[in-house]
Amino acid sequence: MMVEQDIARLREFARDELDVLIEHRSRQGEDPWDFLPDMPTVDELVVLSLRDDALDDRGLTAEYVLTRLAARSTRSDAEEHRRALERIDADIIRSIGIAYPALTRTAWMMLGRFDLGDGPDQPAP
Repeated sequence: MMVEQDIARLREFARDELDVLIEHRSRQGEDPWDFLPDMPTVDELVVLSLRDDALDDRGLTAEYVLTRLAARSTRSDAEEHRRALERIDADIIRSIGIAYPALTRTAWMMLGRFDLGDGPDQPAP
């Protein structure tokens, strides 16, 4: 029961955040028809919020932010950092999908977007 209440509260916050993002982009002159398909869903925002909390609980927030910056750089190892981020995200999002049944479908859909490089056509490390 407590988890359901927590998810409901997080969904309310995520809905408010999504509304603000939509209004901000609309006020900047962007056409909602163009950007709405690319916006995260309410449950995706909830999963990302829980991921951020998990990073903080594990003491990985600073390392994660620095890795994200390195992944966006033009450095020769940027791709390695991007893969490291995806592995961290996948691990945490998988655990969220297991811990919060109401978010399982969303978590699994998000996991499907990662290129973890462990498919049958990928070389072994």
